[in-house]
Amino acid sequence: MKKRYIISFVVAIIILSVLFLWNVGAGSVDISTSDLFAILAGSGKDETFSQIVWKIRLPRILAAILLGGALSVSGFLLQSFFQNPIAGPYVLGISSGAKLVVALTMIFLLEKGIMISSFGMVMAAFVGSMLAMGFVLLISFRVSKMSLLVVCGIMIGYICSAITDFGVTFASDSNIVNLHNWSMGSFSGMTWENIKMIVVIVGAAVLVTFCLAKPIGAYQMGEAYARNIGVNVKVLRVTMILLSSLLSACVTAFAGPISFVGIAVPHLVRMATKTARPIILIPGCFLCGAVVTLFCDGIARTVFAPTEISISSVTALFLVPVVIAAMLRKQEGR
Repeated sequence: MKKRYIISFVVAIIILSVLFLWNVGAGSVDISTSDLFAILAGSGKDETFSQIVWKIRLPRILAAILLGGALSVSGFLLQSFFQNPIAGPYVLGISSGAKLVVALTMIFLLEKGIMISSFGMVMAAFVGSMLAMGFVLLISFRVSKMSLLVVCGIMIGYICSAITDFGVTFASDSNIVNLHNWSMGSFSGMTWENIKMIVVIVGAAVLVTFCLAKPIGAYQMGEAYARNIGVNVKVLRVTMILLSSLLSACVTAFAGPISFVGIAVPHLVRMATKTARPIILIPGCFLCGAVVTLFCDGIARTVFAPTEISISSVTALFLVPVVIAAMLRKQEGR
């Protein structure tokens, strides 16, 4: 079994490395492999290529890796919390709640000529995530079937998205109108300042999640079992909600809502590793989420270059079949 874990992680790291090089070199301006390695080594002679790599592509690639991993870990936490294989920040409306508050905050401030900081965007997204999560939790106390909870989460997401679309559509400021691309999901426009903020937030949240691997594993065995071995279930549940909301908020604040990564990736990792142990799944979800998101972002950038398509369209195309397969496996009781 340990051999399977090692092979799975090594394969994922190799794929991530290949995708990294492909994403750095490919795009509306193609950069040859020799020029690419020279630029990365700091000896590139073409100043234009160097600017494209260091100021545009590398921040975007790192954002896709970090935020893709964060979204997958957030999905794992929500699936563990609700004990539902199709729970995720996008499906439960948490990403849409974050998108709504960020959009309304930006519209309000930009109308007054005030630019919102990266920290302000994350805080606004976190508030939106917590509000949406609060509605989902209230509904969860009233329904007995988890399938109905998911449907209610989808409805909450539609309401939040509708309000956001109204605000963006009727905004007059050109900066606000540019929110349309962000509201569809995109890693474009990332800066190194954004990356610093993402590293701090995502790094801290994922590290705390990994430290909670043992209590989460006990919680997956049932609340009674977790209590019997000394786990404070109430504190654990609150912590899982806060961590999943923070990770989802960070993704939405910087890249907008990204569909199905948080739902599908934990299932892919379980299939690859043949385990449900959080100590394996948490780093596995982060790594696999980075691979999937970087691949989908590369497709979104390059297939119709220089035109860029929404990354959520690409993730939906590739990951919806995974979600359907997970639902069928759940139905069959496997």
